[in-house]
Amino acid sequence: MAGKTPERAALRDASRILAQGPRPSPAQMLSDAARWCEERDVSWDVYGSGAVIEDFEAKVANLLGYPAARFVPTGILAQLAALRVWCERAGVDTFGMHPTAHVELHEGHAYRRIHGLDGLLVGPRDRPMHAAHLDAVRAPLGALLTELPAREIGGQLPTWEELEALKQAAATRGVPLHLDGARLWSCGPAYERPLHEITAGFSSCYVSFYKGIGALSGAMLLGPTDFIQEATALQRPMGGLMYTLLPNVVTAAMRFDAALASMPARLAGARALVAALADLPGVHAYPDPPHTHLFHIGLALDPHAANAARDRVAVEHGIWLFSGVRDGTAPGTCRFELTVGEATLALDPQDVRRAFAALFA
Repeated sequence: MAGKTPERAALRDASRILAQGPRPSPAQMLSDAARWCEERDVSWDVYGSGAVIEDFEAKVANLLGYPAARFVPTGILAQLAALRVWCERAGVDTFGMHPTAHVELHEGHAYRRIHGLDGLLVGPRDRPMHAAHLDAVRAPLGALLTELPAREIGGQLPTWEELEALKQAAATRGVPLHLDGARLWSCGPAYERPLHEITAGFSSCYVSFYKGIGALSGAMLLGPTDFIQEATALQRPMGGLMYTLLPNVVTAAMRFDAALASMPARLAGARALVAALADLPGVHAYPDPPHTHLFHIGLALDPHAANAARDRVAVEHGIWLFSGVRDGTAPGTCRFELTVGEATLALDPQDVRRAFAALFA
């Protein structure tokens, strides 16, 4: 939270939160997990083996249409292992990725520093990756990584036709297509298709269980059986083979079905909220309408003024509109990411519109 102080934290806690909502307390989440384990007589997993983890891997693999899956502690581990395996198989050290890929922006270029791989940026920064962007790359690629939805550009998705064309272009070229599906769960309602149809054509896929599902940290890598075996062999040398992952797996498994069932309502709530903000001076949602329940809101205020106005609006309207903002694309503007969840859906969109309007009072 920008300029976090005890007073500001107390103001936030006393307000209705626009974002998806706070996680349960550690005591509540672990208590729920303990009860879930007791009801099912759960036993410990050991180094990734055990009924609870293997059953959950099979469930997600079946849902996404893959032969095999591996639950791992982090998405960074999952994606680096995937890229390493595909590039080693191809004998090519270069993989392609969108300019806003997580492995490029937020992982300290571990693909290069630790694995000796080169990343080639494919396509423009402000739109999803298309087949034409891959066609423009002449260099050999060991793999191509794309993200659905693309978080850094407001949760954008390619159209279904554009996505299918990208899959076909990668297949024609013989380049394994890897999906960064950290927020894949939101794509089913967006495309109005089952998840296995969305992942069909992707050679491998990674998903997260704290993004959207609300579990403790944890991720899963999915793909062909031999691919998962090779990626699993990298866990220990990458420092990612933990003695037990039980708390992470259980909090994912116990929340999974309800979280997936909530996705259509979250998308509808995002679109209703953006519609309520339409034509409000100084406020711009991007994309409009949202592709998923994650999107960006831009404000015609500099970050300092936006934070001060947010605090005033929280006092006057009892709604906490955002925690942190980033510089916008134009001087004197800012933007923030909004993920719609239970807390958002509990608010009247017209009340939210009035709160945003009050930012400029």
